[in-house]
Amino acid sequence: MDLDGYARLTARIEKAWEEFDDPATPHRDFHLDEISDVLEAGPLTQEDAERAVGRMVGVALSGDEDRAVLESALHAICTAGTRYALPLPLVRPLADAADRFDPPLLAYVLSALGSTYDKAATPFAERFLDHPHPGIRREAEDALTEIRWRYRHEPIRGALPDALG
Repeated sequence: MDLDGYARLTARIEKAWEEFDDPATPHRDFHLDEISDVLEAGPLTQEDAERAVGRMVGVALSGDEDRAVLESALHAICTAGTRYALPLPLVRPLADAADRFDPPLLAYVLSALGSTYDKAATPFAERFLDHPHPGIRREAEDALTEIRWRYRHEPIRGALPDALG
């Protein structure tokens, strides 16, 4: 993508944030969806994507009472996780606050954890394997599958070589 095209994308994100930040703006969630659309297309640098995700994490944890805003922020984080590597420290605040989210929103948190592909996220996802909501148990299993997927070719310590197995 040429520099002018990239500048237009980042300007689109900045405009969406400006409109979102204005409390008089109706349907503030639509502006988060606009940012999510840019993240989904995938042409941002890792740094710009992480900056957007970091702000989305802040929105998700802000206590905003508009459910559509919370859901749009969490959805955008998950969307970014399909295109960019999300470092665990970036999304860990969501895991630390997971108990404040109801099942539909918690599903997004677990998806974000899975998209880190970081072994250190395993305990955060494992704690939901016995959740009373079956959809959350499934999301926790999916997150663990994603985390383990990255390491599927790592040798297991103490395993016998294939010729001996």
